[in-house]
Amino acid sequence: MYRYDETDRQIIMDRVAQFRGQTDRFLSGDLPEAEFLPLRLQNGLYVQRFAPMLRICIPYGMLSSPQLRRLARISRDYDKGYAHFTTRQNVQFNWPKLEDVPDILAELAEVEMHGVQTSGNCIRNTTTDQFAGVTDEEIVDPRPYCEIIRQWSTFHPEFAFLPRKFKIAVNACPDSDRAAIQVHDIGLQMIRNDAGELGFQVRVGGGLGRTPLIGSVIREFLPELDLLTYLDAILRVYNRYGRRDNKYKARIKILVKALGPEAFAEKVEAEWAHIKDSPARLTEAEIDRIKVHFSSPAYLTVEQIDTAAFEKAREENTFFGNWVNRNVTEHRVPGYAAVTLTLKKLGVPPGDVTDKQLDALASLCEQYSFGELRVTHEQNVVLADVRKDQLFDLWTAIKPLGFATPNLGTLTDMICCPGGDYCSLANAKSIPVAEALQARFDDLDYLYDLGPIDLNISGCMNACGHHHVGNIGVLGVDKKGEEWYQVSLGGASGQDADIGKILGPSFAREQMPEVIDRILQTYVDQRQGDETFLDTYRRIGINPFKERVYASAS
Repeated sequence: MYRYDETDRQIIMDRVAQFRGQTDRFLSGDLPEAEFLPLRLQNGLYVQRFAPMLRICIPYGMLSSPQLRRLARISRDYDKGYAHFTTRQNVQFNWPKLEDVPDILAELAEVEMHGVQTSGNCIRNTTTDQFAGVTDEEIVDPRPYCEIIRQWSTFHPEFAFLPRKFKIAVNACPDSDRAAIQVHDIGLQMIRNDAGELGFQVRVGGGLGRTPLIGSVIREFLPELDLLTYLDAILRVYNRYGRRDNKYKARIKILVKALGPEAFAEKVEAEWAHIKDSPARLTEAEIDRIKVHFSSPAYLTVEQIDTAAFEKAREENTFFGNWVNRNVTEHRVPGYAAVTLTLKKLGVPPGDVTDKQLDALASLCEQYSFGELRVTHEQNVVLADVRKDQLFDLWTAIKPLGFATPNLGTLTDMICCPGGDYCSLANAKSIPVAEALQARFDDLDYLYDLGPIDLNISGCMNACGHHHVGNIGVLGVDKKGEEWYQVSLGGASGQDADIGKILGPSFAREQMPEVIDRILQTYVDQRQGDETFLDTYRRIGINPFKERVYASAS
């Protein structure tokens, strides 16, 4: 993973000192709230329902063991002993005191972390596939390009105050998309052209929230070295034409929709023509400089790894074998595996980890995965480089920690935002719905029979839980001061991305387990052969689900 040089360290320490002064002036009354607001947002600080919330950047989801230990200590010393991993591969503290935030940021800077541009109308954390660099599906490791985008976008003066927040994701797998690039402001699909040259297919205008849209392709092939100048051109067009009079219409997706993808692309190409050959154009030397940080660790050869012992343990221990089938992914290097530790234990809000668990994760990644860990879009974590002969020991170690629930990809491996328990924007609580569904559908055999299902829960239309692209989506809504929940079906976030359709009128919280059960019963009755939930929905449409749910609810 990328390591700071002296310039990086100095920039972040200067930013901490600057924000400390701004915070002191705000607390003393010398800096008005309206002026402090954009300053705190660009340092990751929100004011939530009950306390400030501090969001910390985890570039493309990668963490080192020292960083994990620092997060654990901060959660103990400054918070309530836990933290929350988000769908943007970041981490949040929900209870810091405002006056402590500069101290927290100073401690984070010591381990090469910060909260810069994790909020506000700027370019946010660039995300990618949690298996980047270790899956044999990809054509190239996308992480160096994510790091290049991070360095370009951080503190970029022209894009510090955009019309609205801005999100970029990169995917390098031709046949799968774990980064959900089609629902980002810019989605970059790494490809090779007919001549074998590396480049990007560029999508713009995807996003969720009040107006969920799938991004449009504005360039089929962008050469590798033109990445930053083309991104510059897109952002310049957005900065110039994006609406600033109405925040609900300020995202780039609204601009692309209003102009049309072809007209928007024409404006980008015209802007790019002025800057494509400027000094900002990437060079092979710069790409190579960044790639050094993502070189392969010291893997053993497959002959040095006792894979036979692993296969024997897998055959003899049903529970271990079950976990391997669900949570272990093949690695590009023979003898190794990528392991997903699920943060979806019954009774625990999805994505939450305690300080003790963070310390344990630090030790686990040191022992089993070269001291590194990844955070996933689905609010789980990954040890990406585990020797197969160590999988049984790892499984034994994570069971008492609550990380071994073999429900990856099932209904209860749900995405869930913090909702009304924390967020001042939320219309309804998300966590109690998640917990009720976890309790109702706790039979693993039933979950396995259902097959892969993405269930996503958001507490408001901002869609931090990505409910629009859940196979089953749940949205908290306000009805005359009471919490109700709207259900959508048929969403997807991969290569076949789609926006779910609303089932019908919303439901009370206590109805939700029964409503989801009726949806699942409809699927089981209607599916053919090995159809997934999404396959069946796309074949039969929404009406059979609607008839079953509302006939039962009436």
